[in-house]
Amino acid sequence: MTLIKTEDLITSVTDALQFISYYHPEDFVRALANAWEREASPAARDALTQLLANSRMSAIGHRPVCQDTGIVTVFIDIGMGVRWEGDMSVEEMINEGVRRAYLWPDNVLRASMVSDPAGERRNTGDNTPAVIHVRVVPGDTVEVEVAAKGGGSENKARLAMLNPSDSIVDWVLETVPTLGAGWCPPGLLGIGIGGTAEKAAVLAKEALMEPIDIHELKARGPRNRIEALRLELMEKVNDLGIGAQGLGGVTTVLDVKIRDFPTHAASLPVCLIPNCAATRHTRFVLDGSGPALQTPPDLSIWPDIEYQAAPDARRVDLDRLDREEIRQWRPGEVLLLTGKMYTGRDAAHKRMLELLDNGEPLPVDLAGKFIYYVGPVDPVPGEVVGPAGPTTATRMDRYLDRILDETGLLGTIGKAERGPAAIEAIKKHRSVYLMAVGGAAYLVSKAITAARVVAFPDLGMEAIYEFEVKDMPVTVAVDARGESVHQSGPAQWQKILFERKHSG
Repeated sequence: MTLIKTEDLITSVTDALQFISYYHPEDFVRALANAWEREASPAARDALTQLLANSRMSAIGHRPVCQDTGIVTVFIDIGMGVRWEGDMSVEEMINEGVRRAYLWPDNVLRASMVSDPAGERRNTGDNTPAVIHVRVVPGDTVEVEVAAKGGGSENKARLAMLNPSDSIVDWVLETVPTLGAGWCPPGLLGIGIGGTAEKAAVLAKEALMEPIDIHELKARGPRNRIEALRLELMEKVNDLGIGAQGLGGVTTVLDVKIRDFPTHAASLPVCLIPNCAATRHTRFVLDGSGPALQTPPDLSIWPDIEYQAAPDARRVDLDRLDREEIRQWRPGEVLLLTGKMYTGRDAAHKRMLELLDNGEPLPVDLAGKFIYYVGPVDPVPGEVVGPAGPTTATRMDRYLDRILDETGLLGTIGKAERGPAAIEAIKKHRSVYLMAVGGAAYLVSKAITAARVVAFPDLGMEAIYEFEVKDMPVTVAVDARGESVHQSGPAQWQKILFERKHSG
């Protein structure tokens, strides 16, 4: 019988969540570096360079790789020979560990969990509760896997109840292009097959915890149908040409992980869950000897690179910008922004439209300005602002036409693609949409020289900030003519990859 102290589990969960906020898994870093070395698309390579530079900066600075520090998922296997010291439930212990991790004063993490999800959506303030899966298994230890999953990738989870004769490969290849770039590729695909609907989803999430080994698998060859399916999907998904951040390129996924489970004879449940370029997970084992603390990786696993924009990157003064100048920008072009911009996410946009509906003035003058879709992490001493990477722009599509029409806003900055209605609004108003790299939040924050809340302070990280930036790197995603790099880039690279494969 092994005695596990309450504090040991709490401390271990806290340590694990702090650890994964700034350390990518080692296998992920190596896979990302390999993708960077092989990337032929200039736009995708620029994005991969930012991701790798950001990852190394976060590891050194012990600050989050992404401003979305995630919803916490925990898989815990409790040995039947374990006895607990204390009167807290396992769920209570884990949530206390989450609470301490996200309120840790030296590295404050962004709290994103909201209660009453179909109603008030009130932030819980400490990122609890976690999503917890408990199993009781033979043995006398406690094995725990901890992940922090961002909303951008989690929102792209897809479930299908296929017919037994349907092709899983066809379904995945039809589904992945519909995800857009909001899941921040390159990352991993977790696929659960079988069981019931909820079992398939859990299998997919568990699969994402497995180490990246697709290149070893390719070298030795598949030993079973699941391994053959992984290799087939890895090749065919990358042949879609979606690429890093959806800009078009060689690598869309770094690995495809699959778990399966017996299912009903009439059923074929399949769930696909992507992990983003801010993949964060780790594991630990409690054996009664005290808390299990994480071991920092050797910094030598990261390529020693710093992000520098290409010499031909266009420098832009946001404080002297007009529509004539933005008409010259083209999709895929890298810009370096300097000057003032405002931030605004879902809640701020909703409030602005309520003010417009009531004929009231907005709290900020958006004429000639840009809105950056971001909810930053709170700063620690010595910082202007915490990690401040972009959020998914499509969530703001519903507001865009009216905001452009009634405020004189010049453009917006976010991550991933814009939908058809938003692109039409951009074209109509001769506006522009710029894309910052999702998953490079610490790097982006270093370009922010001043930050202050100017409206809706009660919204917390969703308040409107005024940022002053210097050489903030972005890519033109939708130009003033309505041309989108998220359409042209993948189409171009799908053609290139097809021709490469079939040449000679």
